[in-house]
Amino acid sequence: MLSISDFSEMCDLPPQTLRYYHAEGLLVPAEVDERTGYRSYAFGQVERAMLITVLRGTGMSVTLVRRALDQPGRAPILLRQHVTEVRQQRRVQDEAIRDARELLTSPPEAVLRHVDEMTVASKRVPCPPAGRDPYDWNAADAAVTAAVQDVVRTVESYGAVVAGTPWRTLAAGTPEQKSRILAGEGPQWLVKVPVAADEEVVLASLPADIEVETFESRDELSIFMPGRSSMAKHGTALSRLLTHPLDAAYVDTSRMRHLLHDDGIETATAIREFREPSADE
Repeated sequence: MLSISDFSEMCDLPPQTLRYYHAEGLLVPAEVDERTGYRSYAFGQVERAMLITVLRGTGMSVTLVRRALDQPGRAPILLRQHVTEVRQQRRVQDEAIRDARELLTSPPEAVLRHVDEMTVASKRVPCPPAGRDPYDWNAADAAVTAAVQDVVRTVESYGAVVAGTPWRTLAAGTPEQKSRILAGEGPQWLVKVPVAADEEVVLASLPADIEVETFESRDELSIFMPGRSSMAKHGTALSRLLTHPLDAAYVDTSRMRHLLHDDGIETATAIREFREPSADE
């Protein structure tokens, strides 16, 4: 039998870790003195301690390690599932690192620009389940992306071409759409894809669920936020836009759009000039 100190040294596991593994039922001593509580380990337990160390080194939880050791036949499956989760976490962390680096080295700044008139293909995004709290931006982004891809495939199959960066905009043009927003069911989106075709008949023949509209030229104030959408990023962009100094003009948040770049979201809103009211007004 090995004392806890000898077993600790042999397995390179601190005594407090061995006590923790004992309490969790992961590595139970071969003997425990009922009077003193003194733990003793069998030499054959070194292999289990080694496997525990290896599996814990992958980031597996104690619970998952115990399942892997208690069910040897399922251990490879459990490890594969864990590896998939770890890789997903690493991708999320890598994205967060890129976002943090860009935000810290190049803080987002609002820019003024003029946008020319263009023809766009518009489609309503299928609504995510209502009543989600907090709003699920990941689910919304996935639905928006799928809708954009569908519009792009459709217009290209009809002979038109994508002529610019797609965007999403709030669906608030009808009483029903406005009531959903006021009811707290979260934003409902429309996607807009700039398109061009040699003949107008091509665009007129698109399916009924895709509308062809004219986006009127306008002056805009826009700001780019890297990475995935979030309420915090949306709030930051809106705050920067609303507080940006303008000369005899203001931002019209009712005419906001979110351009869908590969590496982030650009929030843009129309600019309106202040004017003197007419005699009729």
